[in-house]
Amino acid sequence: MVPVIYILLLLGFVLFFLGLFPKPPDTVSVFGDEVKEAKGSVFSPILKPFAPLNKVVVKLFKVRGLLLHRFYLSGWRVTPEEFIAGKQLLAVFIPLVIYFVDISRNPWILFGAGALGFFFPDLVLRSRVKRRKFLIARILPETIDLLSLCVGAGLDFMAAVRWVVNKVEVNPMIEELILVLKEINVGKPRIEALRAMSRRVDIPDVTSFVRVLIQADRMGTPVEETFKILSEDIRMRRFHRGERQALKAPLKMLIPLIFCILPVILIIVAGPILLRFIRHGIFGPGGF
Repeated sequence: MVPVIYILLLLGFVLFFLGLFPKPPDTVSVFGDEVKEAKGSVFSPILKPFAPLNKVVVKLFKVRGLLLHRFYLSGWRVTPEEFIAGKQLLAVFIPLVIYFVDISRNPWILFGAGALGFFFPDLVLRSRVKRRKFLIARILPETIDLLSLCVGAGLDFMAAVRWVVNKVEVNPMIEELILVLKEINVGKPRIEALRAMSRRVDIPDVTSFVRVLIQADRMGTPVEETFKILSEDIRMRRFHRGERQALKAPLKMLIPLIFCILPVILIIVAGPILLRFIRHGIFGPGGF
């Protein structure tokens, strides 16, 4: 009986995370300030029976907009109710697995395992959002350069965006531009579509890019030279961020150096000497 329970719980755990893996979206999840829920994952039926119980939780804590925004950035196709239901199931399943497999029956360990199961999806979601923002910030200067070349060749801004979207391999920044084009095609003003992209992504570099476009549109100034300057500024900020990360590296290496590498070196260097002292004494053969 115990192995069957263990297999079922482990299967539920795996299916939950397989259902959250990103898939090519057939509908957009965020339109400006309004959020539109995407279709559920292929494993949503596993979580749907528990989802209605969490509608009150989502409404009480007012986290629907925040969660949908994070789901959009991460690529997860799941509703807030299903996500919270998955967290609750993990918080129950992991302690049950530990208890029935007889790994440990300590209440504190079971409580810690439940807390880990409840908060682990949040950590994964936050990591995926951070990763997508990093990719957008990294690819933005090259995208601006392509737009600048297209504008310099005689295309207007929207034609340049269409050319870049059609010719460049799909990446997170291109996905945002595709969404901007979709919003403009359904009748949304270009300035509002760009502002919505800035709010969705919430990256300072993208905000600067959108601000420059809006200013150029209002003043009627050419954007080619502005794009070049903006691209250099973004590259310079990216270079400075890399320098800051490099300066933090020695501090991050200090902890594993002290607690992992240094003890091994002390054991290798001082271990034989200490063993000789223990066996023969300080003033014995081989001592002082």
